[in-house]
Amino acid sequence: MGISNVCFVFFISLISFYSHTHAATFQVRNNCPFTVWAAAVPGGGRQLNRNDVWTFNVSPGTTAARIWARTNCNFDGSGRGRCQTGDCGGLLQCQAYGTPPNTLAEYALNQFNNLDFFDISLVDGFNVPMEFSPTSGGCTRGIRCTADINGQCPNELRAPGGCNNPCTVFGGDQYCCTAPNSSCGPTFYSRFFKDRCPDAYSYPKDDATSTFTCPGGTNYRVVFCP
Repeated sequence: MGISNVCFVFFISLISFYSHTHAATFQVRNNCPFTVWAAAVPGGGRQLNRNDVWTFNVSPGTTAARIWARTNCNFDGSGRGRCQTGDCGGLLQCQAYGTPPNTLAEYALNQFNNLDFFDISLVDGFNVPMEFSPTSGGCTRGIRCTADINGQCPNELRAPGGCNNPCTVFGGDQYCCTAPNSSCGPTFYSRFFKDRCPDAYSYPKDDATSTFTCPGGTNYRVVFCP
C-alpha cells in the first residue's frame, strides 16, 4: 500500500471516529402501561412495549428534529399501517412529522455558540406525558410535562387519544402564528396548556420560557409516561 493510500485510510478513519464521538445519543424509553410506537425524525420508528428502550445516534448539526409517541397503531409486515395519534403517513419508520395531537420533544444540535437547543412542545397538542432530559456533559436541567391534559382537555379540543392544539381545530393567525410578522400571543387555549406544563411550548411564539440549552455533544433521554 502506498503512502497516499495509508493517509487516505487514516483520514477516513479519523472522520469516522470524529463523527462517532461527537454524535449525540438519544435513549427513548416507554414507561406507559401500554404499548407506544416511538417516532423520531431523524431516526425512524420503533414499537416500544412497557419498559422497552430504543437508543440511536444523531449527527452533530442536526436541526428541526423531533421525537414523539404514537398510540393505538396497527402495522403490517411491511411496516405500513395507521396510528390514532402521531401518525406519520402510515409508516412505521417515520420520514416526516406526525399528525396532531402528539406531545413533541424537539431539538437542534450544535447551534449558536455550539449549544444544543431542546424543548417539549404542545403546539401540536398532547397525547402522552413526556420527560426530555440531558444525561451527560454536566447539563442537568430537564423538562417534564406530566399533567392530565387528556382528561382535562376543553371539549372543543378533544380528539381520539389526545387533546388537539387550537391551530389544528380553528386555524387562523391567532392560534397558528403564520402571518408575516405575526404578533400573535397567548390565548385561552394556550394558557390551558401552559398552566399545566409551564416548561413546555404552549403556542408557536412561546420561546422565552420554553427553550433550554446544553453544550454540544450532550446525550439525552426521552421518557414516555415518566
